[in-house]
Amino acid sequence: MGTSGTGKTTFSRQLAAVLCLPHEEMDRLYWRPDWQSAAEADFLAAVGEVVARPHWVLDGNYSRTNAVKWNSVECVVWLDYSFSRTLFQAVRRAWKRSFTQEELWPGTGNRESLRKSFLSRDSIILWTLKTYRKNRAKNLALMAKERRGFAFVRIGSAAEADKILRDLAGERSAC
Repeated sequence: MGTSGTGKTTFSRQLAAVLCLPHEEMDRLYWRPDWQSAAEADFLAAVGEVVARPHWVLDGNYSRTNAVKWNSVECVVWLDYSFSRTLFQAVRRAWKRSFTQEELWPGTGNRESLRKSFLSRDSIILWTLKTYRKNRAKNLALMAKERRGFAFVRIGSAAEADKILRDLAGERSAC
């Protein structure tokens, strides 16, 4: 978990590769074509299907899914990067996606544009600006109280994340 722009998907894909586990992106489960959100029951069911598997790496926030996913969690990883790093990454990602026009989640047709990313009320940049401090406070509180038999790892920098991945890779043999 982490604020938009921290690199949750990138880190979780790398973590899943090191651990030889399937990776699921919560945004892929949530977003439908034309930026329509999934019905709440459908979204919660999709998350439930993922966490019913024996092993997985799931990235995303969506705190309303905590009751579903945290019953099956062994470890929660929080990417808690600095505000400047997070904002830089969010801007860089939005800029890149606006020009490449890559489809964000297969079959949805959802793509970012300069207008949507930088000039709209739905801007991911604006979302990052508005939610960074609130998410950080919420995650600090979760880290302090929501221990339901799982580890809670807080990663404060990209260098720390890279070291964790290298250390895990060194402990494991290839898939």
